[in-house]
Amino acid sequence: MTELSSARVRVPCSTSNLGAGFDTLGLALDRFLDVSFTPDSSGALRVVREGTLRALLEDETDIVAEILKRRVANVDVSGVLKMHSDIPVGRGLGASAAARVAGYDLALAVQGLPRDDAATFDSAYRQEGHGDNAAPSLFGGLRAVAGTEDGPMVMSLSLSPQVGFAYAAPSVGISTDEARRRLPEAVSHGLATVSLGRLVALLQGLAEGDADLIRIGAQDELHVPHRMALIPRASSVISAGMDAGAWAVTVSGAGSGLIAMCDQSNSEGVAKAMHQAFDEGRGDPECVGLSLRPTERGLERVEL
Repeated sequence: MTELSSARVRVPCSTSNLGAGFDTLGLALDRFLDVSFTPDSSGALRVVREGTLRALLEDETDIVAEILKRRVANVDVSGVLKMHSDIPVGRGLGASAAARVAGYDLALAVQGLPRDDAATFDSAYRQEGHGDNAAPSLFGGLRAVAGTEDGPMVMSLSLSPQVGFAYAAPSVGISTDEARRRLPEAVSHGLATVSLGRLVALLQGLAEGDADLIRIGAQDELHVPHRMALIPRASSVISAGMDAGAWAVTVSGAGSGLIAMCDQSNSEGVAKAMHQAFDEGRGDPECVGLSLRPTERGLERVEL
């Protein structure tokens, strides 16, 4: 029987879609999930949740724990699984994809096995149903995922350092499954063509830091209008972000968070304005507003 080792991994959050990049585009941002495993002889796996994970219900399934138990072969997983996250859960920053990436690599690490990024991505992609969050969480940076005959292909894209990101979310999250059920089953060829043009503008705008192109590329009719109805005060928050100088504001992932693209020097002001519009003076600690920075750091194994 294989003896398990202590291990620790760290994975960034991600925003996805950014408007016209529906299910294809994602960006790693500087909020992280940090998980570690320490084996013992207790005969049970004890999960310790810290940070934003404390808000989860006691009986709610832990993605990392489930993957760890499933991927560690022929061994009783006994020890302490400690998880700390500053990623808001269920609010459009890829918390579940980060957990799937972290869980898969942690399972390799505790068995003394090297990283297998292709297998890690494939597993997350199959479980998530798309790779726009898993790709940046695993590899870092701005990433696109394209389907091929041989499976999904991940591409690294250029991002101007001039582009800043401001994020805000209400205290309530949104189920990704519920957000996806709101989408239409089919769209017209005309809408598909318009959407492709917007995606090209978005990619060029992000690469060049071009506010006008980003504004065009953030427009969307494939998913954003259908998800906006699930987000309380979304229209007023978008208006607040634009009034504060944002180039564009759209739904982050499936929501409930909104992400703004703006000049990097103005991201804190935009985040504050959006947060105030969500909170409406209530002082709700679960309502968040953050200036986020892109990160090239994807999955990392961390020394204990």
